[in-house]
Amino acid sequence: MDEKIKKSNVYDASKITVLEGLEPVRKRPGMYIGGTGIDGLHHLVWEVLDNAIDEAMGGFCDRIKITLENDYKVIVEDNGRGIPVDKHKVSGKSALETVMTTLHAGGKFGGDSSYKVSGGLHGVGVSVVNALSSEFIAQVHRDGKIYQQRYSQGKVVSGVEIVGTTDHTGTVQTFTPDAELFPIRKFNLQTIVSHCRQQAYLTKGVKINIKDNRTQDAPEFIEKLKADIKEQEEIIDQEHDESSDLADQSEKIKVPEDKISKLFPKEYTFYFEGGIASYVRHLNKAKQALNDPPFYVEKELNNVMVEVALAYTDDFKEHTYTFANNIFTPEGGMHLTGFRSALTRAINDYLKKSGYASTGDKKGSIVLTGDDVREGLTSIISVKLPDPQFEGQTKAKLGNPEVRAIVESVTGEALAFYFDEQPNEGRRVVEKCLLSAKARMAARAARDTVMRKGALDGMTLPGKLADCSERDPKKTELYIVEGDSAGGSTKQGRDRSFQAVLPLRGKILNVERARLDRMLASEEIKALIVALGIGIGEDINYEKLRYSRIIIMTDADVDGAHIRTLLLTFFYRNFPQLFDDGNIYIAQPPLFSVPVGKEIRYAYTDKQRDVLIAEIRAKNPNANISIQRYKGLGEMNPTQLWDTTMDPAHRTLLQVSSLEADAADEIFTTLMGDEVLPRKRFIQTHARNVKNLDV
Repeated sequence: MDEKIKKSNVYDASKITVLEGLEPVRKRPGMYIGGTGIDGLHHLVWEVLDNAIDEAMGGFCDRIKITLENDYKVIVEDNGRGIPVDKHKVSGKSALETVMTTLHAGGKFGGDSSYKVSGGLHGVGVSVVNALSSEFIAQVHRDGKIYQQRYSQGKVVSGVEIVGTTDHTGTVQTFTPDAELFPIRKFNLQTIVSHCRQQAYLTKGVKINIKDNRTQDAPEFIEKLKADIKEQEEIIDQEHDESSDLADQSEKIKVPEDKISKLFPKEYTFYFEGGIASYVRHLNKAKQALNDPPFYVEKELNNVMVEVALAYTDDFKEHTYTFANNIFTPEGGMHLTGFRSALTRAINDYLKKSGYASTGDKKGSIVLTGDDVREGLTSIISVKLPDPQFEGQTKAKLGNPEVRAIVESVTGEALAFYFDEQPNEGRRVVEKCLLSAKARMAARAARDTVMRKGALDGMTLPGKLADCSERDPKKTELYIVEGDSAGGSTKQGRDRSFQAVLPLRGKILNVERARLDRMLASEEIKALIVALGIGIGEDINYEKLRYSRIIIMTDADVDGAHIRTLLLTFFYRNFPQLFDDGNIYIAQPPLFSVPVGKEIRYAYTDKQRDVLIAEIRAKNPNANISIQRYKGLGEMNPTQLWDTTMDPAHRTLLQVSSLEADAADEIFTTLMGDEVLPRKRFIQTHARNVKNLDV
């Protein structure tokens, strides 16, 4: 055997690498913050914020401030106790340096002096942020002095120094994400605002301020504002009107450039004395609440603090959010199980006790199910406990078995008292649940009819569906188009091997305000359900999805936008996992065709059209340019539709995701719900952003 090969196969102690200090974090950042993408970047802020929230949950802090500065710098301040700076008996260094440079070092693992409850990422938070920052400055206010220490990539740059005096306590932590690790370092203001708003709701009595001092945060907005101001000035100049009104208007729109950055929101402050009860009211702001103010209970039992707030609305969907030590648990867990058991039992007990039955049924003849009592429910369940046991690294589910009984006891007792003390609210809730029960039985009958008919017909696909020949769902796609005209062009232009087409007639039912039985009475919706192949309601099985890409293709006008919104509402309310799995797309057909010699070029925006025209005129200034504006897909012949919108090699598809599920839910409720005022405000707020409006 070759000598070189022999040497390379030697496996001894010399091959073992020992990473010291925070080196493991820099070597494998994904293990600690999930990755170095945009989510991981923001996780740095959450980890530093968590330390301040822990102080607030312990009753030591009531003010937190986050500031975004230029050069990707973030400052997080709190008025808590301040990180200790005295010498640590184990590390031999100051407690501040120990916490900042050692994994699993902090006040969350000790005895009497540690936090009673805490969040954070397994207690490694601030040291991980330090390791992943090119610069980190920790400043501590305590004992009348300001202590400071600097770090770079997790390593100490300077010792703990006294840099001034102070009359308060707290911690100021300034960090800059390392460009060597994070390809994108621009923080999203709205992401931080949303997270901080939620934390303020969950920690009542704490004030959280977010300030954005970055000048580069909205360059496109600033440039557009400059252009709008210039355009308005030119219009006024052209009118040559000397009237005082126009003169005043001209003065108003001449905004100095150094003040332009102040014309859009840059600072937010959140403070909620009502805590999660205020959170429920916020979530229901676009809905009609049946019990307002919301039901709320806060009680500590067996060293576990339980907070529950709920309100019923005239909606048909449930919106329940659970938290453990302020950490969102999207998969629920024991606290959710306990809450649901208590809710179902309490409402059924009240139904029997009150003898109220608006349906005319004999007393006690109806037993409400969990689904019945949760229709239209908006609820928040928040527990705080010393030793939370989360299932999985992402903390998606709370596993502490003792929490189930505690939450069930606290919630059940409080609901029984609430219904006795608030009979009007109790009556409205029971009416809602009884109506839900009747609708459930009607929906089940309608669903069974649809499914039974499909089974008898051998699961016959809708007659209007032009299916593809490929049977592997991973390779197929379904185009949903409006009208027979567009449907005809699409069917002729498609690749029949993997592209299916389902034309819809007119606008489908707005499912935001429709139960399942009413939905299944719509032929268009039934066609959609059967074409997808995954069932509906309780029978959904996403593994049976017949197409990996579901592409909504509508006209570029108001009606097309409305149909697109109706379809998105239908999918979001009935098949939310399609968004999580990346199955929903929106086709991007061109708005213009511009002939260039014997070739036809296409433009998808006004800007692209203008660039094409400029290119043509640069070659031939006197060119006679004929531009066609497409108002409908039916105006394109099959070949054009394939070339521009359906050919995978050239088309542009917009994938629709649900990363901001809460915001999406609120927008759907606002735009598609019954309440007019929230929709009117939304339209007034965003009307100026609308382009290419064809009525």
